[in-house]
Amino acid sequence: RSGYKALCTKKEGKKVPNFWMDIKSLFDGNIHKLLMTPPFASLCVFTIVPLVYMMLMAFTNYSKVDSHLVLFDWVGLKNFEFLFASGKVWTLTANTVLYNVIFIAFGTVLKVAFAIMLAEISYKRFKKVCQTVMFLPHFISMVLVGTICYALFKSNGFINTLIVSMGGETFNFYSKEHAWIWYIIIPLVNFWKSTGYGTVVYLSAIMGISDDLYEAADLDGASFMQQVRHITLPCLRPTIVILFLMNLGGIVRGQFDLFYQLVGNQPLTYGTTDIIDTYVFRAVTESFDVSRGTAIGLYQSIVGLLLVLGSNLLVRRIEPEMALF
Repeated sequence: RSGYKALCTKKEGKKVPNFWMDIKSLFDGNIHKLLMTPPFASLCVFTIVPLVYMMLMAFTNYSKVDSHLVLFDWVGLKNFEFLFASGKVWTLTANTVLYNVIFIAFGTVLKVAFAIMLAEISYKRFKKVCQTVMFLPHFISMVLVGTICYALFKSNGFINTLIVSMGGETFNFYSKEHAWIWYIIIPLVNFWKSTGYGTVVYLSAIMGISDDLYEAADLDGASFMQQVRHITLPCLRPTIVILFLMNLGGIVRGQFDLFYQLVGNQPLTYGTTDIIDTYVFRAVTESFDVSRGTAIGLYQSIVGLLLVLGSNLLVRRIEPEMALF
């Protein structure tokens, strides 16, 4: 069809995907327009319009909004000025980014390592048992995980009871802000919850690697680690890059359920455990400051969008085939 050429553009002799050309090609031809109009209309009515309406809240004083929620008391950038002038936004951003960097970097290493180990297990029944045990934490409610952690770390919990029985003193985890990051409590819980589920993606990618490559490496006398280094990891690189780009968009969007259920409202720990999402939650539920909560949420989304666009542009310059769009 005539619209096929719009699916890709030429760059240095290679076919490079072009996002906007892909969108345009969807409407090439009358039948395409007929099929694509209802989904796009639904997207506009149920997603874009409510999104724009909520974005406007960041530039208003919600407490003075008319009861019909149509007229706005515009305050311009005052909500953003308050957030940046107080310096709170920098602490929240630093905490959110730091935790997400730990989650992405070490989480990727763990998922790839476990996927490689699972792929090497030849006994199918044992392999299924391992996959099931690793996958189970993903389905455990974060509320239950928080309850278990509270039973472990509270003043008279299991860990403190064990410390006292060994002649030590009670350590109050919920009043020591450094305990949650330097003792890697939060990262450990996150890895325990997410590693099994994330391993499935890399395991499926490993299963797609041709056995001929490993057989040829065996004939050449390559060791297991050499096969991993020269065959498995290079074949996994596109998957790792794509998942990294997708995770990068959420690097300023923390896991609210993880932090809130593990730590809760503990002001003494806010220095290292307060992230953007928990701050927005408190702004809306405690002080009912919807406007400032929406403002920092908008800031969060814009930074995430810029990170995805920037990193995708960088990847597209280096390896065009690995870019998202």
